[in-house]
Amino acid sequence: MNRVSVDLAGNGYDILVEPGALNSVAEQIEPYLHNDRIFLITDANVAARWLEPLQADLQKSGIKVISKILAAGEQTKSWAVLEQLTDWLLEEGAERSDTLVALGGGVIGDLTGFAASILKRGCHFIQIPTSLLAQVDSSVGGKTAINSRAGKNLIGRFNQPKFVLIDPLVLDTLSDRELRAGYAEVVKYGLINNAPFFEWCDENSTALLNRDPDALSYAIIQSVQAKAGIVAEDEKELSGRRALLNLGHTFGHALEAETGYSSELVHGEAVAAGMALAFHYSVRRGHCGEADARRVEQHLKNAGLPHGLKSAAVKASGKQLVQHMLHDKKMASGNLPFLLAAGIGQSFLANDVDLGDVATFLDQAG
Repeated sequence: MNRVSVDLAGNGYDILVEPGALNSVAEQIEPYLHNDRIFLITDANVAARWLEPLQADLQKSGIKVISKILAAGEQTKSWAVLEQLTDWLLEEGAERSDTLVALGGGVIGDLTGFAASILKRGCHFIQIPTSLLAQVDSSVGGKTAINSRAGKNLIGRFNQPKFVLIDPLVLDTLSDRELRAGYAEVVKYGLINNAPFFEWCDENSTALLNRDPDALSYAIIQSVQAKAGIVAEDEKELSGRRALLNLGHTFGHALEAETGYSSELVHGEAVAAGMALAFHYSVRRGHCGEADARRVEQHLKNAGLPHGLKSAAVKASGKQLVQHMLHDKKMASGNLPFLLAAGIGQSFLANDVDLGDVATFLDQAG
C-alpha cells in the first residue's frame, strides 16, 4: 500500500495507490463517509466494466449506492449536463452530509467535484480515477470545472476531495490512445523540475506503455507525490508555484480549442504537443538549448504522442491559435504568463511573452 498525503490546512486528504484496490472499494472509502449511502457518478464506458462489481461490494457492506451514468466524452463537461446532474441529485434527496463518488476519468472527476461544491453550498466527494491522466493529474489538487463556449475549464472552483483511490490495474482496460495521452502528464513532472524522473521515463516508457504493473505504479506514485507537493505549497495558484503544473497547457489548450475539444485531439495529446512547442519556443527566446528541445520532441514521438503542430494535425495560423489563448484563465491585466524552460527539469514562469511573437513562432513551427 502506498499513501500520499496532500498537506493542506483544513483541506488535507490522502491518496491511496494500490493495485487491486477496487476489489475492496467499500473497505477503502467507508472511513470517509458520513452516512450509509453514496451518490456514484460515472460514464457509460466505465459503467460497463466497473459499476456492477463496485455496487455489489458496496452494498454487501451495507452502503446504499445511488448511481448516475452520463455520456462519455468532453461534451459532458457542460452547463447542460451540470444542470441535469444537480437536478437529479436534488430529486434523489441528496443532503450536505452525503458523499458524491466520481468513478471515471477527468471529465467525470471535474464535473462531479464541481457539482459537489455547489450542491446545497457544498457536500463531500471522493475521486476514483480510472484513466492514467486522471490518476496522475486531474484527480489530485481540487481543480473542478466545466467548459464553456469561450474555452476549457473556465467555469469552476477549487474543491478538494476527501479521499482519492487509485488502482493502477484498472488501466488494463484503457485504450492505448488514452494510456499514451495520460503518459504525457506523467513525463510532464520530469520536465517541470525533476530531470532524474525524466531519465526514468526515457528508460521505462516502453514498459509503462506496455502496461507493466510495476512501471505504472512507480510512475503514478512519483507523479502524485510531485503534484501533492506543489499543491501543498500553492493550493489556489496564488504564489505562481502551482502554475508550473501547466507546462504545455497554454499551447495545448489553444490546440484543443482549435479542434473543438473533440476526439480529434484529446487533452493529453494536446499537452504533449504543447510541451514540445514550449521547449522550442524557449529555444527561440534563448532560454533553452536546442539539444534539450529536440530530446523532448523525440521522447514524445517515441511514445506515439503528438510533438508539434504537424503531428497534432492542426493547420491553424499563429494568429488563430493566439486568439484562443486570450481566453486562458491565467490572463491578467492583458498579460498571459507562459511556462517555459531553461532545460529539462528547469521550467519557469515567464511574464514578458509577446503574443505577436508567439503567433510568428507558431506560423514558422507549422
